[in-house]
Amino acid sequence: MTLLSIASFGLCAALLVLATWRIRRADPDATVAALFDRLLDDRDVRIAVIVVWWWLGWHFLAGATL
Repeated sequence: MTLLSIASFGLCAALLVLATWRIRRADPDATVAALFDRLLDDRDVRIAVIVVWWWLGWHFLAGATL
């Protein structure tokens, strides 16, 4: 299970780098905020971001005791 988690995070990181590279190639003078705005215009990317945040919250906050 740990290997699957590491592979999933590695894949997410690689996809983020690929998406950032594609955006920077289209507009080399883009700021970081503009890059994220353009990246989040895509519905699939927004869904992926929500799933990643949900996964992180579930795994790190579900076991926390208040």
